[in-house]
Amino acid sequence: MAKESFEHKIVCTWAGGPIAEALEKEGVELIVVGSFKHPFEYKKHKKVLEVIKRYRPHIIHGAIFEGMAMATIGGWLGKVPVKILEETSEPSTRSRKAIWLQRLFVKGADKIIGISPAVVAYLKDTAKLPKEKVLLVNNGVPIPTSVDSKKIEQLKSELGILEGDFVIGSVGRVYNEVKRFSDILEALKISGRSNFKFLLVGDGPDLKKLKEIAINLQLEKHFIPVGYQENPDLYYHVMDVFCLPSAHEGFGLVAAEAMLHHLPVIASNVGGLANVVVDEETGFLIPVHSPNSISNKLEILYSEKGIRERMGKSGYNRAKENYTSERYCLEIENLYLSLLTSKGIKK
Repeated sequence: MAKESFEHKIVCTWAGGPIAEALEKEGVELIVVGSFKHPFEYKKHKKVLEVIKRYRPHIIHGAIFEGMAMATIGGWLGKVPVKILEETSEPSTRSRKAIWLQRLFVKGADKIIGISPAVVAYLKDTAKLPKEKVLLVNNGVPIPTSVDSKKIEQLKSELGILEGDFVIGSVGRVYNEVKRFSDILEALKISGRSNFKFLLVGDGPDLKKLKEIAINLQLEKHFIPVGYQENPDLYYHVMDVFCLPSAHEGFGLVAAEAMLHHLPVIASNVGGLANVVVDEETGFLIPVHSPNSISNKLEILYSEKGIRERMGKSGYNRAKENYTSERYCLEIENLYLSLLTSKGIKK
């Protein structure tokens, strides 16, 4: 967002890694208050209130559950004019107590954003939040820059991807219970094709387990885990198809990223993914935990290059129109300005 119009301070429970480094390079101050034991922890909210008193913000915008608690309580105690909450997860498994707390938080907020139509539907229909406060702002990702073809060929060589290999890619934190990357491995076993390879960009507690599954399925030569990559852009260029068989997903940013790289997407018909991917137009929507469905769709996309290209083009156009970070920032800026105006505060 325009630095001449907005100054950002991020109050967080923890700061580290490449995202924190990138924010600091942009001149965004990160203020760490520590992890919460429960949503009403006095010491943590006291720290948040100290930050509010120091900087006197016009807007406080809280995401994820701790962030919503900080924005609501700190915003109310600190008399912040505009208080915005944002639901960034797919909350279908949330407890009744958590739903009750969210209703309480929303009472003190001007708006709560849902990052996908599925999340908005949950907030309105399941959590029963006031419909006039619920707002859809689709999540967004940057439009990728062009990549030198020599770099792509060099990466293929480094990864052992040969001429004629068909690369199924995925990107994400390796929590297999949520992301179901093991379903992709099982689909490769079902397909039985010797030139299918699974490229996984991401790290997490279940990566070792995933490697063991690949060995047990005799797919160790077909599984290419490359760990966390700060900029996965180049890796999308060596993929032929993108697959995200998640058990649940609030939005599915990586699916939008893949579409911006002209890749057809096979995704579970859940949460935000059901809105991002248009079945049989930009890819395929499949049931959760269905390696057979993944295998069937891979066979279609492998055998029909024309379908891959058509879906890749349709996906790019859809993502560029609906799911870019530029569009997201513009919608957030308009929301900020409209709420400030409604409070009698001029830019």
